[in-house]
Amino acid sequence: MKNWLIALLALLVFPSCVEAQGVVSSADPRAAAAGQEILRKGGSAADAEMAMMLALTVVEPQSSGIGGGGFFIYQDAKTGLLSTIDGREKAPAAATPQRFLGADGKPMPFFQAVPGGLSVGVPGNMRLLAMVHQRWGKLPWKDLFAPAIRLAEEGYAVTPPMASGMGYVSQVWGAFPAIAAQYMHDGKPYAVGETIRNPALAKTLRTLAEAGPDAFYTGPIAEAIVKAAAGSTKNPSDITLADLAAYQAKERAPVCGHYRRYRICGMGPPSSGATTVLQILGMLERFDMKKLGADNPVSWHLIGEAMLLAYADREKYLGDQDFVKVPIAGLIDPAYLRARSRLISPSKTMASHDAGTPPGAEPRTAAVSSEVAGTTHFIAVDRAGDIATMTSTVEGPFGSQLIADGFVLNNELTDFTFAPEKDGAPVANRVEGNKRPLSSMSPTIVYDDHNVPIFTVGAAGGKTIIMQVAKALIAHLDWGMPAREALGLGLVYFNAKGLVVEQGTAVEAMKPGLEKLGHDVTVAKLGLKANAAERTATGWVGAADPRSVGVALTE
Repeated sequence: MKNWLIALLALLVFPSCVEAQGVVSSADPRAAAAGQEILRKGGSAADAEMAMMLALTVVEPQSSGIGGGGFFIYQDAKTGLLSTIDGREKAPAAATPQRFLGADGKPMPFFQAVPGGLSVGVPGNMRLLAMVHQRWGKLPWKDLFAPAIRLAEEGYAVTPPMASGMGYVSQVWGAFPAIAAQYMHDGKPYAVGETIRNPALAKTLRTLAEAGPDAFYTGPIAEAIVKAAAGSTKNPSDITLADLAAYQAKERAPVCGHYRRYRICGMGPPSSGATTVLQILGMLERFDMKKLGADNPVSWHLIGEAMLLAYADREKYLGDQDFVKVPIAGLIDPAYLRARSRLISPSKTMASHDAGTPPGAEPRTAAVSSEVAGTTHFIAVDRAGDIATMTSTVEGPFGSQLIADGFVLNNELTDFTFAPEKDGAPVANRVEGNKRPLSSMSPTIVYDDHNVPIFTVGAAGGKTIIMQVAKALIAHLDWGMPAREALGLGLVYFNAKGLVVEQGTAVEAMKPGLEKLGHDVTVAKLGLKANAAERTATGWVGAADPRSVGVALTE
């Protein structure tokens, strides 16, 4: 058969077959089941995604929930429009750049700042949920809450990741009786397999299902949030009812760029995800990554060099674009990235990896921000081909360690850079009233050269999120790996000394080769967790990171 005839048949048949059924992917099987349930009831991808967000509030409280915030991307199959929603938390109006400075004027130790009210940002996920449902929802609002309410009332078994999170932070719960009462018994955190019920959260979810999102930002639930954060015995906050009432999720322009024949889109600031991922890929484009392959130390050397240059730009230029000028176009400008790429040698490491000067950049002082491994990502694709992909978080394990009406309150404000100035110049990601802290969350959608969406991915794990997404894209697009294999492939990251290769993966075997190229290499566990979905000839296929307990389910 002639090639043109095969192509014509593919155009006629392929679009209808690939949307034959929906898929969901989540880092927790109960949340994935909630999304599947909503799709089977006729809900849209947006409905399923929001039902998973609510279910994760119950079953993955160490990572995300309605007490936190997130970034949401939606590809509408009917209109072709790509939308991104910013539900990132905000600092209280009274917050100042000195928020995380001690009496000596120096930045507080990170883990001194996390527990208690000072780290709590105004939660954004409920406003995000409302905006998403209003625009793309098909099912009644209250239907989205049903799976989460059922889980909270009937109970759910503790997973190994949840038990690990409790083990990590429960030693400080003596100062936080509310969270200890919910997640400990007989003086110990609940163990793997034990059942937890959360009637207070079930009541909150029922209230929100009946009364709508305003019931979160005003009235008794808002009062409970303020009481927990402002009334905390440790690091009390200056958050007010007015801060909650004023919060709004915000639609932002997506940030898109090209890598080889693909178009890749993600979130703009206050996410650093899309710009940094696109920078890494842009610097790698001149190298034949496919020919080099996944088992070649040179591949990981090139990835590592691009990573270090991109993160240097991230630390200098990224912040909430409502407060600072972020040179988005300049950071992903092809000419700028080609110039940055020319700094990379395939045969040796660079002496230093300094930030560049992208077009449109203002003088800025580089300063490192803090993010700890937490967060969660989840995906829904419905039978119409709509794609919803969201990263949601309360920041570190169990956020601020505070609970209000059954849900964990975030510690997102510790994602700000603690020192407001460096070398006499202001830092882009310094604390300011009503500002959203910088984030690494990187929900991403990939399109082919016909502008057809073919892949979506996101991850959890603090600043490693960007690298998990970049690595998955390289593995899938350059090395031809299926989604699950791309997620499971080991990671190269970095610390103050040099590169870090993920322990227990094939990438660990790259250590000697990377050292020959001049890198100082550490082997470590990285606590990774990603989710994806890929378009195949027979339909969309979901994938969950093999490191996690997550699953992908079909409608």
